[in-house]
Amino acid sequence: MKKLLPVAIISVAGMLFTSCKKDYTCTCTETITSSTMNGTTTVTFPLGKQTKSKATSMCNDEQTTANTSVGNSASDVVTCHL
Repeated sequence: MKKLLPVAIISVAGMLFTSCKKDYTCTCTETITSSTMNGTTTVTFPLGKQTKSKATSMCNDEQTTANTSVGNSASDVVTCHL
């Protein structure tokens, strides 16, 4: 019993400090509203095994990059989410 207690403590501590990684997918939608064209385009792409905070950060970075590439036009907006 004395030998089992340290092993159990180490096992529990290891589980507490291990981050949970899952497969995440980022979905980005571009909405275009202008006098010549209206519509939406949706693109999804895998982020791979990540922690949720890392996947959220990567998806937010993609949204920032996409909005920068379409310009600052009020008629073109890209939104991304996990």
